[in-house]
Amino acid sequence: MNKSEITGSFDVAVVGGGPSGRIAALALAKLGLSTVLVAPTSPQSDGRTTALWQQSIELLRDLGIWDRIEASATSLRKMRMIDDTGRLIRAPEVVFDSAELGLEEFGFNILNSELNVALQELCDELPGLTVVEDTVASAELLEQETELRTQGDQKLSVRLVVAADGRNSLLRETAGIPVRRWSYPQNAVVLNLEHSLPHQHVSTEFHTPTGPFTLVPLPGRQSSLVCVETAEGADALIALSDDKLERELERRAHSILGRFKLATRPQCFPLSGLAAERLIGHRLALIGETAHVFPPIGAQGLNLSLRDIIDLTTTLGGPVRRGLDFGEDAVLKAYENKRLRDIRSRTNAVDVLNRSLLTGFLPVQIARSLSMYLAGKLGPVRRFLMHEGMTPGSGFRLKNRP
Repeated sequence: MNKSEITGSFDVAVVGGGPSGRIAALALAKLGLSTVLVAPTSPQSDGRTTALWQQSIELLRDLGIWDRIEASATSLRKMRMIDDTGRLIRAPEVVFDSAELGLEEFGFNILNSELNVALQELCDELPGLTVVEDTVASAELLEQETELRTQGDQKLSVRLVVAADGRNSLLRETAGIPVRRWSYPQNAVVLNLEHSLPHQHVSTEFHTPTGPFTLVPLPGRQSSLVCVETAEGADALIALSDDKLERELERRAHSILGRFKLATRPQCFPLSGLAAERLIGHRLALIGETAHVFPPIGAQGLNLSLRDIIDLTTTLGGPVRRGLDFGEDAVLKAYENKRLRDIRSRTNAVDVLNRSLLTGFLPVQIARSLSMYLAGKLGPVRRFLMHEGMTPGSGFRLKNRP
């Protein structure tokens, strides 16, 4: 249900129109809670892509989202990591194969634009979910409820607010939740490519002195690219003509996918990080980039946000079924306790990997090379890393292999 003017009471309000906010709204509405999503219309021109792991795919399948985007998704069966730093100590090449875990694929790569369209359509269609195409102007966190006022002067009273309003969250600020912010001396150049050789469903990540250079499969003979560079290096790439940019990117990829042709215009984003010191306030839960932000390395961003949603709905489910107050502090604290370890471990791992590529300090090079050597040579280490990269602490179990 989509209404231009809503004034009333709901169980839950989700604030934020990105994928995290819309998926959270769908999940909470399917939990049986009367839910209002306060969000502007999703952008349809986002040329970026997102790699989603199996646990995320299962959530999308349960919510009826996956059926709408599966036909345009590309499976990721192998992940190849290549040390292209050119330094004295270099790591051996490592290939992670989903078959080693008894899986057909690690997950799928999808276009953000396709996901945004599917999410907006489903949010508009789902009974029990009201969409207010607006933004929140103010919030008052009261003892038994939270009162929201939108820019369009609509008033909403809810028992719980889920904040998915991004890294500059008004709701997080209103609750007085501190954040730690940091930046990197890097920019990410992002675009999609056509190439003359098949990708064979293999994602390839070159580790370079300026950061990862990652090619991720798309349908047909196409791949998405994330090239992490210095700010100056990124500017130089963006300034190249199309044919010179194609040749330069092909050179950096060592022509493993043949000749390159641009499929989309390059976009450039500065790399930074953010971590909220708490994930909850009074009748408030943070998810997605409202709670954590880090560089596009290892496909952790949206997957981490979807684990927020899985743990939030799991935590709320018991009180909801028993008719208890699902927005009280004790319930929300249980959600926070579930999430903090995962968020901190992902944030630290991505930060350490990224910074290890930027330093020429020999002990760091040796440590990174040794880690990759062990991953390549020792099956248990390799399978542990694959498991932790996909579903940390989820109870995932490897299938028996002959």
